[in-house]
Amino acid sequence: MKKSVLLLCMILLVIASVSAQDRPVSYGLHLVMGGRYDDMRMCVGSPAGVKGGPIMDIYFDVRFPMGDRDQLALNIPVARPILFGAAFKMLQFEPQITYERHFGSAGDSHAVVGAGMGLSFHYGPDFESDKNNPGESFFAMGPLFSISAGWQIAGDKVNWMPGIKAFYSPLFSADYPTTGTVAGGALELHTSFNP
Repeated sequence: MKKSVLLLCMILLVIASVSAQDRPVSYGLHLVMGGRYDDMRMCVGSPAGVKGGPIMDIYFDVRFPMGDRDQLALNIPVARPILFGAAFKMLQFEPQITYERHFGSAGDSHAVVGAGMGLSFHYGPDFESDKNNPGESFFAMGPLFSISAGWQIAGDKVNWMPGIKAFYSPLFSADYPTTGTVAGGALELHTSFNP
């Protein structure tokens, strides 16, 4: 786990050095909706005992250009951490860094593929619980890996990108008897504002 945190810190240093160069940084949001298998965490959209369920989140994105066709995107989830914290006293927070490869120029519509890595943090009950009968809460964390593909629709001020994503995360906890497995897929809709 320490190696995962160290690697993420090293990638953040790379992003910082890239952003220090004379290249415009862009900002945006993206919506994720899909489903997951999860044999550790409680899902607020599923009955007790069900391993997994639907997912939805909204991310704030910061994109750092790394040349004409490459970008590093910092994806920070905002909807699920706020909702789960306020309504259910739970934490599910999964920030990640995504490398994006664009198969076209900035002003044209084109395909985009990505590979991401981040960290998944959990505090709350296990899957044997539901929102009306929560069990004992515990902390877990683990690395998060994802792959994605989409089609960027270029605009004068705003770019849109519908796409798909697959993800996987093993979760580790000193207070839970087994290692958790999270895997799933989702539809995405990105919007980014041209600098």
